[in-house]
Amino acid sequence: MSQGSRAAARPRPRPSLLYAVKQVELIVRAHLDDLLRESGVTALQYTALTVLARRNGLTSAELARNSFVTPQAMADLVTALERNGFIERHRNPDNRRQLLISLTAAGTTLLDRFAVPVAGLEGRMLDGFDEAERERFRDYLDRARSALEGASGP
Repeated sequence: MSQGSRAAARPRPRPSLLYAVKQVELIVRAHLDDLLRESGVTALQYTALTVLARRNGLTSAELARNSFVTPQAMADLVTALERNGFIERHRNPDNRRQLLISLTAAGTTLLDRFAVPVAGLEGRMLDGFDEAERERFRDYLDRARSALEGASGP
């Protein structure tokens, strides 16, 4: 058997889980960008709005951490969201140097408008899962995230 045919016969290794997770993230983000395109909001901006819907009154740094972007990227996101009227910034009464970010009525309306289509996208992603598998999948993702949150570096 020649060297080339032995290499061809060897099964190719499966991609790593990290690669698979990244591929899912990229596909979800592309679908979200398509879904949100007519609104003028990106998937990253939408994510920040959903974070504020769960926990209003965050600093830009807190919002960045919870939205999985850098503080520098969040500064641009905040500027765009504020310019479009989806968020507002106000001084923290307990620390006048801090600006807190809050969802506006327009931001809430936008989230309401896309709640069903975004849920539909999630449903498509989980279409081959039964309810128990969906819950286990969510649990696995939460546990993986928790395991890495406290990790310092690679």
